[in-house]
Amino acid sequence: MAQEDKFIVPQRKPAVGKSTVVSVRLPDTMLAKLEDVASKTGRSRNELVQMCIDYALARLEITEE
Repeated sequence: MAQEDKFIVPQRKPAVGKSTVVSVRLPDTMLAKLEDVASKTGRSRNELVQMCIDYALARLEITEE
């Protein structure tokens, strides 16, 4: 992935459609970074995790080893 790719946090839009609760374990350092971004942007952790997953899935490349 190119280093110039940026993770841009746009303004909040209303949620659309059905959602399902999913539980994940995160390292304490990753959670601290997520909390920092949440406090700086006014977003919830949930919103940021969804945005990160959307970003990663849109740029996903599966390779054969």
